[in-house]
Amino acid sequence: MSTQNYKKPAVKIAVIEDDQPIREMYAMKLRTSGFEVAVAEDGQQGLSLAKKFLPDLILLDLRMPIMDGTEMLKQLRAENWGQKILVIILTNISPDETPMDLRLLKVEKYIVKAHYTPRQVLDEVMAVLRRYGKI
Repeated sequence: MSTQNYKKPAVKIAVIEDDQPIREMYAMKLRTSGFEVAVAEDGQQGLSLAKKFLPDLILLDLRMPIMDGTEMLKQLRAENWGQKILVIILTNISPDETPMDLRLLKVEKYIVKAHYTPRQVLDEVMAVLRRYGKI
């Protein structure tokens, strides 16, 4: 009788960031680390992507055109399917300038891009995923 090895499905991560070089850099870093990655360039696209892709975790910028990250997060959390998605804010807005309502929307980590290397961001992603048993 043969035993089959079942591979755990790849963890899905959405990168929602309007700056294309930054978006692609994080997407590549995550893909080469074994994650399934999808990207969007604004909050409206990000919300649509999240609904279809159902990521385990979202890296979310705050300042974006069309729909900013705070509004996207509000709409995500208003949906049953969106309440359990892990979210890491990845922005250059200092925590002191953060909209107050963002603090009520369950964010796992707040990262100021200028203070973290891509490797450190990946380490934070891994730590959050481990905390929730996703990896």
